[in-house]
Amino acid sequence: MDESATPLTYPHQSTGTVLRAQSGFFWVQTATGLVRCKLRGKLKRERLATDIAVIGDEVAITVVALGEGAVEAVLPRRSKLARRAAGSRGAYKEDVLVANVDQVLLTFACAQPDMSPRMLDRYLVICEHSELEAVIIATKVDLVSAEESQALFAPYERIGYPVLYVSNQTGFGLEAVRERLTGRISVVTGKSGVGKSSLLNALDPALNLVTRSISANLNKGRHATTVAALIPFAGGGYVADTPGIRELGLWQVPTSELAWCYREFRPWLDACYFAGCTHVHEPDCVVRAAVARGAIAAERYDSYVRLCQGG
Repeated sequence: MDESATPLTYPHQSTGTVLRAQSGFFWVQTATGLVRCKLRGKLKRERLATDIAVIGDEVAITVVALGEGAVEAVLPRRSKLARRAAGSRGAYKEDVLVANVDQVLLTFACAQPDMSPRMLDRYLVICEHSELEAVIIATKVDLVSAEESQALFAPYERIGYPVLYVSNQTGFGLEAVRERLTGRISVVTGKSGVGKSSLLNALDPALNLVTRSISANLNKGRHATTVAALIPFAGGGYVADTPGIRELGLWQVPTSELAWCYREFRPWLDACYFAGCTHVHEPDCVVRAAVARGAIAAERYDSYVRLCQGG
C-alpha cells in the first residue's frame, strides 16, 4: 500500500532505510519522510557480537508520532562492509561500517598522508571476502607527478582493480568518480586525511561536508567526519561518508580462505602438490613459484604472509 495515498494515523507500521545513526537514535528514510527512531527493547536485549542496526540497513518501524518512531526489526542484509573491533572485556566484535552497499570506494592519497599498501591490501581482502565491488580512488594527484602516482597504484591495476586518479583541488578525474557513484549505493572509506569529505564536496558542493587539514608534524589526517551517514547523491543513489580508519582488523576471514581473497593467486590455488597448502612454507607450492618468477608481486605475497601470521 502506498502510504502517501492515505491519511496517516498513529501508530502505524512502515519500512525504510537507516541514513544516520548516532547516540542511540536512528534516522530512517520512509516513503512519507524522515523518522527519528530508537531501538525497541527486545532488540537491545539481544546480545550480539555485531551492530544491531547501521546506516544502509532496511528496517521495519512503528511510527508513533510525526517524525518519531521505533525500530521493530532489522531486515536481512544483502551485503556489508565490516571490520574487527575491540569489544568489552577484551573480546572482539564486528564493526559494520555500512550495510546493503553496492560498491566500496577505497580512498588513498598519493601524498599527505603517505599511501599505505598494507591497509589497502586489508581493505581488498575484506571486499573480496564479502564479495563487494572495490574501486580504488587515488587522491591528491596534484601533489606528485603522474609517474609517481601511477607507480603507487600500478600493482593494483595490473591485477584488475579499477583505479581512478583525482584531484579535489583542480577537478581532475572527478567526472569519472561521479559516473561510478550515480545510481548506486556506495561507501567512501580510507584513512583520515586522504580527502574523502573533500572529494564528496567537490562532486556535490551542496553537501558542504566538514573538512580538516593534515597535521604537518605527524603527516596524519585529523577526523573530519565523526558520524557515518548515508547521503543522497545529486546524480541519484546514495553515498556513505565514513569516519577515517586508523586500524583495520579482519573480521572472521578464515586463514584457509585468505589466499582466495588475493585475486591474483586464484589461477594457481588448486595446483599445489599438497592439499590444503598454505602457500607459506610447503614444498612444491605453485603460488610461491609464481612469486619467484614475477607472476605475483612480491609485495602482495609478503602482505598475504603477514596476514596469515596475524600481522
